[in-house]
Amino acid sequence: MDIAPAQLAALVAIADHGTFDAAARHLHVTASAVSQRIRALESEVGQVVLRRTTPCRPTPAGEVLIRLARQSRLLHDEVRDALSHGHVGIVDLPVAVSADSLATWFRAALVDVAGWSDVALRLHVEDQGYTAELLRSGDVLAAVTSDPTPVQGCSIELLGHLRYVPAATPAFVERWRSGRGLRWATMPMVVFNEKDSLQHDLLAARGVEVPPVAHRVPTSADFLEAVSLGLGWGMIPHPQLTPLVASGRLAPLVARSYVDVPLHWQRWRLDSPVLDRLSDVVRRAARAGLR
Repeated sequence: MDIAPAQLAALVAIADHGTFDAAARHLHVTASAVSQRIRALESEVGQVVLRRTTPCRPTPAGEVLIRLARQSRLLHDEVRDALSHGHVGIVDLPVAVSADSLATWFRAALVDVAGWSDVALRLHVEDQGYTAELLRSGDVLAAVTSDPTPVQGCSIELLGHLRYVPAATPAFVERWRSGRGLRWATMPMVVFNEKDSLQHDLLAARGVEVPPVAHRVPTSADFLEAVSLGLGWGMIPHPQLTPLVASGRLAPLVARSYVDVPLHWQRWRLDSPVLDRLSDVVRRAARAGLR
C-alpha cells in the first residue's frame, strides 16, 4: 500500500473543516484537486474513507487513516525542527479536555504551554466521559478522560479525582426545603448538556426520578452562573464552589455529599518530545489541582 502524504492531508483537512471546498481553501488548492486525492486514497486502500454528508464524516477506515496522518505529522514536524539548525517550526497539537477541567485545574497546564513558542495547542472541549472517542476517531493525540479503558495504541495513567458537590443558592435551598430534607423530585436542576449524567446519577442514588424541570446550560462558566442566579441546583466542581460558598452566593445542598470523578490522561504511544513535554505539565497541573 502506497499512500501519498498529500492524500492524507486532504482527508484530515476535510475532517477538520467539514467540506471539500473548505479543505481546498485550507490547503490552498482547488476543490477538484482535493476530490482527486480522496478518490486516489480510496482506490489505494480499497475502501470508502469519507461519508459525503454535510459536514463530511470519516468512515471507520477513514478514522484509522486520520490517526496515521496526525501521528505522522507530529513526528514529521519534530524531525523537521531537529534538523532545522535553529529554525523552529510550529507543531500542531490537538488535545481533548472537558469544560470543567478547562475551567479549573487544567488552566495551570496552559500557563506552562504559554511559554512554548513551537506548539499550537488545539483544544477540543468534550464531556470527560466522551473524550476517549476523539482519540479513537483520530481527532486528537491526547485526552483527559474519565474512561479507565485505554484506547488501542494509547497509554493511560490516573491523574486524580475532580470532586463535584450538589449546590444552589441559599434562597433556592430554603425555597425547596421540606422539614430536614429537600424536595428532590420536584426541585429544578441545571444540566450541562445531554451527555451530563452527574445530576441524574445523584438523584438515582437517592431513588429519585428526574424532576420535571431540567435547564440545559452548555458552558462551564454559564452553568456556574445559572446555578448562582438561582435557576436550579447543579453539580459544581469543588474548586469553583469553594470561593462562592465563602462569599455566601452558593451553599451545598447536603452535608458531606459529593461525587469524585476519576480523570485519566490518555495519549498515543509515540516517541514524541512534544507529547512528553505536554504530559509532564498536565501531570504537574493535576497534582496541584486534583484530589
